[in-house]
Amino acid sequence: MHLVSPHIRNPSLTEDRVSDRTDQRSTRSDTDIHVGLIMDGNGRWAESRGHPRTYGHKRGVTALRRIVEAAPRHGVRVLTLYAFSSDNWKRPAREVKLLMGLMRHYLQNEAEHCRENGVRLNVIGRRDRLPENLLRAVQRAETITGPANDLILRFAVDYSGRYIVEKAAELWAGGRGASDAVPFRRAIEQAMHADPEVPDIDLLIRSGGEQRLSDFMPWESAYAELWFSPVLWPDFSVRDFRAALSAFSHRQRRFGGLNGQKPRTFTPPHFSRKGSIHDREASNILQDGH
Repeated sequence: MHLVSPHIRNPSLTEDRVSDRTDQRSTRSDTDIHVGLIMDGNGRWAESRGHPRTYGHKRGVTALRRIVEAAPRHGVRVLTLYAFSSDNWKRPAREVKLLMGLMRHYLQNEAEHCRENGVRLNVIGRRDRLPENLLRAVQRAETITGPANDLILRFAVDYSGRYIVEKAAELWAGGRGASDAVPFRRAIEQAMHADPEVPDIDLLIRSGGEQRLSDFMPWESAYAELWFSPVLWPDFSVRDFRAALSAFSHRQRRFGGLNGQKPRTFTPPHFSRKGSIHDREASNILQDGH
């Protein structure tokens, strides 16, 4: 089973590719968003059923495929998945080896299919500590899918938001950044090997019941709406994904502006602004913010 659906829209990303954050907010489409996903709960799901943690990671693949296939049909233009944090190196060697192997397998086996369906792959994070065979798979997948522009699918591997900001500061202060010609944002993109000018995260979803960011995309999530689900990742369904998107669609985002200013809202392709009873109940879970 492939990671992506053949039924993917084909809008242009041109309007989103601006480096200035204010311009992003004013020019981006109201039906195309950037969703970040912290896929938490694989190990706990497996242990609660008497299985080793590694079994949970394998079963989490099914949930991953469900969400990746559903995302472009529900107005998601960029999907960033927290696959392996820099702190995950502390886990047992067997678990780390499995996670690296799963990532390499995805990239090797899905790159061609992603290209055919307009999905661009990008692996963000550190690359100096990745196994050589995984690094080769990363470079090959990014090259093969580089021209695609329907959906940007990003995997954060050996990723630490704090490290990226520190590394970007070094790059910016080391000669490039003394002037405004090279924004600090570009230094962040370079530090984590990201496609240039991907917009900030609009909605950040975390499964598994925990309510923290765990060093995931702190710069890009400054104005993200947060959605915490109690569902462990292997059980996370398209319905759970839709509930998060529906709640997000009811938010009025002013980015620090006043109530009299026109807010930016999001209307997923398959949702009405009124929404179902389930959607309206889900929207109440999010508290009002800036």
